[in-house]
Amino acid sequence: MRWSQTFTPTLRDDPAEADAPSHRLLLRAGYVRQLTAGHYSLLPLAVRVRSKIIQIIREEMARIGAQEMLLPTMHPAEIWQRSGRWELMGQEMFRLKDRRGADLALGMTHEEIFATIAQELSSYKQLPQQWYQFQTKFRDEPRPKSGLLRVREFTMKDAYSFDVDQAGLDASFEAYHGAYVRIFERLGIPAIPVDASSGTMGGSGSTEFMCPAEIGEDLVVHSPACGYAANIEKATSRLPQPDDGPGEPAPEPFDTPGVRTIEDLANGYDAPGDRQIKTLVYLLEGRLTLVLLRGDHPLNEQKLVDATGATSIRAAAPEEIQDALGALPGSLGAVGVTGHPVIADEALRGRRGMFTGANTDDVHLRGVDVDRDIPVGTWADLREVAVGEPCPRCGEPLRIERAIEVGHIFKLGDRYARALGAEVLDPDGKRVPLTMGSYGIGVERAMAAIVEAHHDDKGIVWPVAVAPFQVAVVIAQSDDAETAAAAEEIYAGLGAAGVEVIIDDRAERAGVKFRDVELTGIPFRVTVGRRGLAEGVVEVTARATGETVKIPPTEVVERVRSLLT
Repeated sequence: MRWSQTFTPTLRDDPAEADAPSHRLLLRAGYVRQLTAGHYSLLPLAVRVRSKIIQIIREEMARIGAQEMLLPTMHPAEIWQRSGRWELMGQEMFRLKDRRGADLALGMTHEEIFATIAQELSSYKQLPQQWYQFQTKFRDEPRPKSGLLRVREFTMKDAYSFDVDQAGLDASFEAYHGAYVRIFERLGIPAIPVDASSGTMGGSGSTEFMCPAEIGEDLVVHSPACGYAANIEKATSRLPQPDDGPGEPAPEPFDTPGVRTIEDLANGYDAPGDRQIKTLVYLLEGRLTLVLLRGDHPLNEQKLVDATGATSIRAAAPEEIQDALGALPGSLGAVGVTGHPVIADEALRGRRGMFTGANTDDVHLRGVDVDRDIPVGTWADLREVAVGEPCPRCGEPLRIERAIEVGHIFKLGDRYARALGAEVLDPDGKRVPLTMGSYGIGVERAMAAIVEAHHDDKGIVWPVAVAPFQVAVVIAQSDDAETAAAAEEIYAGLGAAGVEVIIDDRAERAGVKFRDVELTGIPFRVTVGRRGLAEGVVEVTARATGETVKIPPTEVVERVRSLLT
């Protein structure tokens, strides 16, 4: 390939709209261009990188016996309605009608569609089955940002396993877990497997693969001491055992004029946050629900969703709260409350001598015994872990850092198979629903994550495995016939040896060519210049280290091949 014939529109300056290193560099280096918010055109260099990412994923899918398919991106509403996700997906699903008025959707994911294909399986003897595809997904993301990291149209490798029982699913899940570890290692993405929420996918458990990055929108909680790692939506910590003493015989009301916050009560009435009961009011599926936490603990809403299975959730408005409980926020509590569900965080279980609102404005209660005085209907882990809290496994302080989700694997169970009627005969001759797993990797997001992990102040630093070209041959003086001829000979030799090589034959200054090779991230540069040839050498430079060696032109092919292997 000749640089003079490629479309690589590099930019001298950083684009003003770019808010992430990968966004900035993929634009500057001529890999992508934005069509509109959340929709990007992949230019020739990006297509080459994308194809290498796909090939690595294909090889690891083949290694665990997965078969590639290609399913439609446009789906009839009826299939999604049968699974219950037509409404659950909300506004993020692109919906449309055809000319006959039938409701359709652009696929966000393909669990329902693969389960429909699986209806043709009939016996446990055909299992396990591992199917996957590379397909465009559409999500009406309300705030597209950060280039390829949060978009509305993207390619996903989504895979699905089909087994006869939970034991089979566990084995499939572990196979995909191992495949994902290998994929991310080969891609050069430092991915950390973490426990995660299953969200709208449902199922018995899931693992996210998270790439640490300052621009990341997820928070990973982990302990370097023992390897514990979880998304903040799933993470727990070890709390010290409280010493509440014998408690009081009954709650005692006391006046608290002007108290509106946990801090107000703590500062004015000797009620530290860890001895307060914070009462939040939510509407879950339209039903007013009291959510209780320790005063110094924040709620993680995804944990509330996971604990209740609610598909509709919002904080109650002050007027709704006052109508239901008789007080405004700041004086709320669950002592003696009837007619409204109460869900409490596990950190409150068994606590005595606590403070909480009395459901009368400017009045609180002291001496509250949670088990005795509050009708808790559901106990769950609801609180969000804080940095420095003890690890639940080893007790060492937890760390929290930002990360990008680059992969997610789920144990779905039989939810979709039951909804779509995908059943087989088990060894006893009974018809049972298939047990499914789901396994996703965003291809363009992986590209961006690689750049987030591999860049410097000069541009992208692609790992060899995914670089658009392995070597760039730069003609330092294109107008010098002898120099150009020597470079062409090296270029031809590298190509004949199977090296992916591009020659920069443009009539540009050498400095411009060097900057473009560095910006686009090509791993190795062979510089052929008049002065070097006079000395009988050319220069081979490694992009990652900046190290340059001078060698005779006849040794270039052997040296480059050794560098690549």
